[in-house]
Amino acid sequence: MPSRESYEVHKEEKSLVQKAKREANQEDILAAALGMRMGPQKPPATFWQPLKLFAYSQLTSLVRRATLKESDRTARSEKVHNFKVHTFRGPHWCEHCASFMWGLMAQGVKCADCGLNVHKQCSSLVPNDCKPDLRHIRKIYSCDLTTLVNAYNTARPMVVDMCIREIESRGLKSEGLYRISGFSDSVEEVKMAFDKDGEKTDISAYEDINIITGALKLYLRDLPVPVISYDAYPRFIEAAKLEDPEKKLEAFREALSLLPPSHSETLKYLMAHLKRVTQNEKFNLMNAENLAIVFGPTLMRAPNLDAITALNDIRYQRQVVEVLIKNEDVLF
Repeated sequence: MPSRESYEVHKEEKSLVQKAKREANQEDILAAALGMRMGPQKPPATFWQPLKLFAYSQLTSLVRRATLKESDRTARSEKVHNFKVHTFRGPHWCEHCASFMWGLMAQGVKCADCGLNVHKQCSSLVPNDCKPDLRHIRKIYSCDLTTLVNAYNTARPMVVDMCIREIESRGLKSEGLYRISGFSDSVEEVKMAFDKDGEKTDISAYEDINIITGALKLYLRDLPVPVISYDAYPRFIEAAKLEDPEKKLEAFREALSLLPPSHSETLKYLMAHLKRVTQNEKFNLMNAENLAIVFGPTLMRAPNLDAITALNDIRYQRQVVEVLIKNEDVLF
């Protein structure tokens, strides 16, 4: 009868043989994936190790995209990828066509928001399904609105939600709300706090409500694409110029339909808030017209227009916001 020691040795040898077979199979699969033809004598283990480290890290990204549930593929708001030319270290495969990315420098492009790696020629074929990764979001202010809400999986940017909640909890009756500016250094502190801590930021410590309103206005001004996007801007200006009330409201509804979902949701939430501000006009002295003067140039900017045209549009920007506030209940 074999001793326990010999049994353990035999078991260990069997395990090593099975491990060697698995590694041989992995090497055959890797060679096939790379299009390599292997002779009767296979390269030593030192040849395979770096290839495994690089190749399997790339294959996992392909598997990750291939195994996403359909519900996960559908972003809350459709978003295009933010591709930048990138130099990859070591072997890389395109996550769109699964082909090798050749070259030593600038082999392809990488999405700055979700990290997707593809060939430059494949970038135009990739669907608008960018799902931003928090690891790639370096700051809250100046970040694209749709990128931010998709990264945090929220309906609206956290800055908008948190500032409005704070304002409505203790500041709706504050005289000159949104018209009076907060201390600029304190507003900058709030901005830096959001950029550093995100949704964990504590803004309740600021007693002066004008600092919170200033931080909200600064966030909206810093957006690379305004809440009323550049694509929709001309339609809103045209709608503001109409005289007939019914035609004007219909034109506004059509203009609103052009906004990206995250922009539309943010605008809806903001207009409902500003409507509540006007309902406290006898305390804060801020009616729809006054608020429109403040928020007109904050929520919309002329897209690549000459200085004269942009200057002429200022009064229509004010009218756009005024109509949105007054008709918030029927337009959204």
